[in-house]
Amino acid sequence: MSSIPSTAKDDSFDDFYTEVKEIEKRDSVLTPKQQIERLLRPGSTYFNLNPFEVLQVECDATLEEIKRKYRRLSILVHPDKNMDDSERAQQAFEIVNRSWKILENEDTRKKCLDVYQEAKERTDHMIEQKRKKFKKEGRLSEGIPEDDPAKYKHAVYVMTMKLFADMERKRQHLETRDMEERKRKREAEIEQEEQLSFEKEWAKNFEESRQNRVDSWKSFQSGSKEKKKKKIMGFKPPKPKPESR
Repeated sequence: MSSIPSTAKDDSFDDFYTEVKEIEKRDSVLTPKQQIERLLRPGSTYFNLNPFEVLQVECDATLEEIKRKYRRLSILVHPDKNMDDSERAQQAFEIVNRSWKILENEDTRKKCLDVYQEAKERTDHMIEQKRKKFKKEGRLSEGIPEDDPAKYKHAVYVMTMKLFADMERKRQHLETRDMEERKRKREAEIEQEEQLSFEKEWAKNFEESRQNRVDSWKSFQSGSKEKKKKKIMGFKPPKPKPESR
């Protein structure tokens, strides 16, 4: 199998890279409507988890570069600039604003950069495993797709999106579990409150009725004694019969 000359490969990649840069340049000056469409396109829920992707900046961009891009983009999608589509513009504006707040904060920006680093390490590991497989099959001379810098960059990009998605799913899972735990705790508290309220009400009613029971018993006892007294006082001995002879 004949191999493509190195110079031909380099020329091909240079052409491709130039095309990619032209696309990025074109996207960077998208119209407000196009930017709104980009931020709300199908699958945007996962794309927009990556703040660098939202603001269309490289992960190694300086904070000042990120800030300039944020300002330009926030103006483009601002609802006041898109009165004919203000509702969707508001959604896009909130996405842009949230991404800036993530990258503006040193701690959260570092976490995002850590995601990129992990994505690169996982991609490198995947490539190494693929290279070992090709070597075992005697196909190492063919090379692997990720040897192409553009395809390597795309592989890192895909892995980055996957990691952001995994983080979001984990966050949602923890949030749901926390909500369920709080709900169970609140239900237990309500049940306990209702039980205490029932016991308190029962004790109150019992105490209020206790005197009535005592009074009733005293009345009963008093009535019984009066009846016995009347019986004794009203007792008439039998008349003696005359003795017969």
